[in-house]
Amino acid sequence: MSHLEFLLFGGLAALVGAIVQGSVGLGVGLVATPIVTMLFPSLMPGSILVMALVLPVATLAQEFRHVELRGIGWAFGGRLAGTPLGAWLVAAVPDRTLSIVIGFVVLAALAATAWSREVPRNRRTLAAAGLISGTTGTASGIGGPPIALLYQRESGPRVRATLALFFIGGALLSLATLALAGQLPARQVTAGLELLPFVLAGFLAAGPLRRYLDAGRLRLALLIVVGTSAVMLIIRNLV
Repeated sequence: MSHLEFLLFGGLAALVGAIVQGSVGLGVGLVATPIVTMLFPSLMPGSILVMALVLPVATLAQEFRHVELRGIGWAFGGRLAGTPLGAWLVAAVPDRTLSIVIGFVVLAALAATAWSREVPRNRRTLAAAGLISGTTGTASGIGGPPIALLYQRESGPRVRATLALFFIGGALLSLATLALAGQLPARQVTAGLELLPFVLAGFLAAGPLRRYLDAGRLRLALLIVVGTSAVMLIIRNLV
């Protein structure tokens, strides 16, 4: 597909994902990853990691005082352990197979996010969530749901600020690991940078939505958009 089509479809996915993440704390990777993987597999995962780095910086600038530093420290320790495994998957698994795996990862993430039962948040669960996040985040750009599940009953500012700090550290770690492993082509970095205007526009649009939109409606919209994208991604690569 052409460069213009990448800006059109990838930019739209980045815009919608940024609106969702700016409102609830995660979503830019969930929404954009299935679209970019399906239409532009050669640009994964670096473009998503680069793109996803800017949004949490903007979030953290607004809500840093709400970060839970102690808990996120244990989660980031797990992320350190999971990141090399994710980099190995990028190098070892064929694009088509990885795309199918990513599709199922997205569906599993949605199931976990939709799970209403409270999960205890302690050292073990935080480290385990970080491990899973490091693996899937490096391989696919989707690393937020395991951590978000543990913070789902916290206030909006606490969720957004804590996830933002985790995303910044995780994205930097994943990008560095992929670069050292020779799995971060320059075209992926350039593609991610080209999506930044869409991400920033989505962040600005999320301001009013964060105050006025009902969280349940936004969550339902996220499930529909991402679930449909993931199913299409799986079917396309199986057929």
